[in-house]
Amino acid sequence: MIETLSSSSVLEVLKPVQDPELRKSLVDLNMIRNVTIDNGNVRFTLVLTTPACPLRQFIVEDCERAVRTLPGVQSVSVDVTAETPTQKSLPDRAGIAGVKNIIAVSSGKGGVGKSTVAVNIAVALAQAGAKVGLIDADIYGPNAPTMLGLSNASITVRQGEEGEILEPAFNHGVKLVSMGFLIDQDQPVIWRGPMLNGVIRQFLYQVQWGDLDYLIVDMPPGTGDAQLTLAQAVPMAGAVIVTTPQTVALLDSRRGLKMFQQLGVSVLGIVENMSYFIPPDLPDRQYDIFGSDGGAKAAQELQVPLLGCVPLEISLRQGGDRGLPIVLAEPESASAKALTAIAQRVAASVSVAALS
Repeated sequence: MIETLSSSSVLEVLKPVQDPELRKSLVDLNMIRNVTIDNGNVRFTLVLTTPACPLRQFIVEDCERAVRTLPGVQSVSVDVTAETPTQKSLPDRAGIAGVKNIIAVSSGKGGVGKSTVAVNIAVALAQAGAKVGLIDADIYGPNAPTMLGLSNASITVRQGEEGEILEPAFNHGVKLVSMGFLIDQDQPVIWRGPMLNGVIRQFLYQVQWGDLDYLIVDMPPGTGDAQLTLAQAVPMAGAVIVTTPQTVALLDSRRGLKMFQQLGVSVLGIVENMSYFIPPDLPDRQYDIFGSDGGAKAAQELQVPLLGCVPLEISLRQGGDRGLPIVLAEPESASAKALTAIAQRVAASVSVAALS
């Protein structure tokens, strides 16, 4: 029985407390640090595996409850910080210096809101305190600059020791590179595969990304050159598949999901976008314009998680058009809450994969 209040006794009572995602002791994972005691006032640092941890408050409360069982404890203070783990490297795929995790956001077909999901995931992670970058890899239809409020921005190109170096644009806590910065607004990109592959590799390796916890890649729709280039070039933490409940979208999303699996990329889960429509004048009503439960059924059949369902709201579209993503513009809206929860689940899944 523990009778004295000390750093070692605090660590001892915290040993049974587990990370809910990793299902391992916080103490064994070295997530409890800097234990100090002053006249019965216990203080320590809880180091989470992602700033966007969805169970942060639950873990803190578990820790406080455990420490209060010790005799002589007057108060418990928990300082929360995060150290995002780095995805495991692969011998045949070169990582990007300073970038811990690369996550693809993809879809089987266009028009399902993939870019909206990618941009809001990136901004939600940044708002949680993560260092985030975004590659707009949809070379033929680069929309991320508009959605991030950077349509009038430009990126600096300078000469480095190994060729051109791009300085990414920055807004809402996210660094961004996009073909939209390199061409005129109405200029079409009429390229064959090799040129597309070259610019994607340039966005990966010739951008001054600095230190990033997450690099989100907004992929073009389909299962073509861009997906193949990314999967073969860098070790990826995983892919997020975006679909709508509509049958044709689900059919294409299944093909996209299977493609990543065949390329050896972990599928983090499915996001069902435009899950239902919420009219602004009747916020308590829901209309299943594109069907219902398609994402859930596909996730169950394909044995991958359903990361979340995002409703269709006019404010979601408006935020993208004016460069203020919904997670910032209206954080209490149904779509913003859904997208924030999706970002948290993606971050948690990445941490589990990196540490398992």
